[in-house]
Amino acid sequence: MYDTMRAAVLHGAKDLRLEDYKVPELLSGMLLLRIKRVGICGSDLHYFEDGYCGAFVPTRPFILGHELTGEIVAIADDVTFPINIGTRVTVNPARPCRVCDYCKSGRSNLCPKTIMLGSGSTNPPTNGAMAEYVTVRADQCHLLPDSLDDGLGAMIEPLAVALHAVKRFGDISGKQVLVTGGGTIGLLTALTAKSLGALCVTISEIVPERRTYALKCGVDMVLDPSEQNVAQKVMELTGNGFDVIFEASGAGAALKQGFTFVKSGGSIVQIGTLGAENIALPANQLMVKEIQLIGSFRYGNIFDEAIDLVASGKIDLLPFISGVYALKDINEAMQLAADKVNALKVQIRL
Repeated sequence: MYDTMRAAVLHGAKDLRLEDYKVPELLSGMLLLRIKRVGICGSDLHYFEDGYCGAFVPTRPFILGHELTGEIVAIADDVTFPINIGTRVTVNPARPCRVCDYCKSGRSNLCPKTIMLGSGSTNPPTNGAMAEYVTVRADQCHLLPDSLDDGLGAMIEPLAVALHAVKRFGDISGKQVLVTGGGTIGLLTALTAKSLGALCVTISEIVPERRTYALKCGVDMVLDPSEQNVAQKVMELTGNGFDVIFEASGAGAALKQGFTFVKSGGSIVQIGTLGAENIALPANQLMVKEIQLIGSFRYGNIFDEAIDLVASGKIDLLPFISGVYALKDINEAMQLAADKVNALKVQIRL
């Protein structure tokens, strides 16, 4: 095993450098993974373009990346988790404390002591997977069947975000669904809802190319939220409005529009991060229409279920991968990942 590895290290906005970096130490309860594939997430783009992500401002240079497929190359002596060297895994990049009330009640995604791979949410920042090696706790790993290649394995984390959001709503079977935002998470949410029995799934997206792509992926209908008569179209399509709206764009205007488009007694599930500014919500509509406003943050213990959805053929993740680059071309990969017209998910192959 080498002492150093190649890694893409973020030093600041638009300053991502390929460097030699110390291989992470194998601590108690941990596994060392050799990275095979890592995806570029929206949060990675925020760090790259702005030097920070929301309230998370890195206090030193660090390694990005949290959507990954890896191969186990070393196991700490005290690990009792049934797992072997050479096994391919995908990873839940959120490492909760396992002892707080949230963790004990099955809501570990709300654990205030969570350590997230490739994130400036901790001080110092936690290194991620845009490197040759990374360490994770054994219980963060989920075995990948042979039918899922490395690229699909690195797509399980964003799929888990979508699956958790749909489960936050509840039984989606027979429901009329609107997803606002046709990016990776929005499309995955739409396809997850369809795979779990939604009656009709519509995507609202301002970028024409993404509306076209959504239809190719199997979404039933698309809407342009900027059209003047879009509210009329919604009522023609649904009768009384959508049963549930999944807001995946992170745009305040989309959330506000959702209060008009959802039917009385319906639900709005907020997935997208809306930024630091407070947004005025139509509280009277919330009250008069008895709308349920539900938050959805990351994911619970659903990675194995997400893997099963892909392995069974219910969801096809391959069309989401827009490009695959070598680690040395990380800056070029970032540029493509930022292109909302021509890219959904860009990945790094190691």
